[in-house]
Amino acid sequence: MPDTGPLGPPVPKWRPGPSTTTSVLPAEPPDPVLRSRGLGGPTGLGTASLSLARTPDPALPAPAPPAEGKAVPGLYHHAVPEPDAVRVEEVSRRIKRWAEDEVQLYPEDWEGQFDGFSVGRYMVGCHPDAPTVDHLMIATRLMVAENAVDDCYCEDHGGSPVGLGGRLLLAHTALDPLHTTPEYAPEWETSLGSDPPRRAYRSAMDYFVRAATPSQADRFRHDMARLHMGYLAEAAWTETDHVPEVWEYLAMRQFNNFRPCPTITDTVGGYELPADLQARPETQRVIALAGNATTIVNDLYSYTKELASPGRHLNLPVVIAERERLSERDAYLKAVEIHNDLMHAFEAAAADLAAACPLPALLRFLKGVATWVDGNHDWHRTNTYRYSLPDFW
Repeated sequence: MPDTGPLGPPVPKWRPGPSTTTSVLPAEPPDPVLRSRGLGGPTGLGTASLSLARTPDPALPAPAPPAEGKAVPGLYHHAVPEPDAVRVEEVSRRIKRWAEDEVQLYPEDWEGQFDGFSVGRYMVGCHPDAPTVDHLMIATRLMVAENAVDDCYCEDHGGSPVGLGGRLLLAHTALDPLHTTPEYAPEWETSLGSDPPRRAYRSAMDYFVRAATPSQADRFRHDMARLHMGYLAEAAWTETDHVPEVWEYLAMRQFNNFRPCPTITDTVGGYELPADLQARPETQRVIALAGNATTIVNDLYSYTKELASPGRHLNLPVVIAERERLSERDAYLKAVEIHNDLMHAFEAAAADLAAACPLPALLRFLKGVATWVDGNHDWHRTNTYRYSLPDFW
């Protein structure tokens, strides 16, 4: 009986389907960034586009000196190069103009919070292979729109679990258009501009679909439906004052998580992972584990922020503490271990898939997801405006 590993079965050897193009690739040293994550696979003819380095130096980019902010002690993560400052500044300028002028996203007194989110640094760090700033803006608008829905519908800027399903359903039609009768279509069109979250969703999606293929757009809609289902599960637990079991919480977090962000890494990178490769169970497992690990990163870095907010906020350390009768410190440290297990499982699954199916588009996509995971952690670590660590060490 094969060793199944801690979090799932091994990836079977790749069997290309009829629509998957394969080629024989000469043996050359694997891409250095992929190799550092165990995602190397063969390289050669047709794989030059996999390299994200800005210089031809084959060495790995040297990690930047630690920016402000401390990593969670014991958290498994990878250092990343400092995001391109010129791009950060330009993305930050453009996204603020979009938020203020195109979608009227926030009132004037929220401006400091918008600036403190540092979304320009976030997206540049997560997508270093984006060909242009226009490509980076695709991800940046969607990130800001998703956070507006979360804040205004679910969280601390007017959000409530009461009636959340109706609000999310109507907002989702800004992503997945309503096909209705001529009599009622104008009312739906008008509704898309009725509040900031819907305006942001509609505008961000309009930009996205102009850059994406139909299959990429449909993939994103599917992942956003997953996200909204996760929001609803958490809201239902809030309404019934239910603290889930740890496994239940982790199930919810597989849906209420960052998955829509790394899943568009190919669109932002200016290429497409073919739909048949993206839909493979092995690829889906990699994406799911990446989303799960990055979301636990958010739980850990936002822990003190959430404890200081009114009401009870469910996050992994809180759930572990209550369900497993652990101290706050021990529960937090166990959450770090769970994150690390998920990260190791993600990297193992990605490495197995890269070895089994060394196609250039898939290798680049796996590398892009790994880069997004690292950039997401670095943004959390350095965003001291939003986050601070508990005093558990």
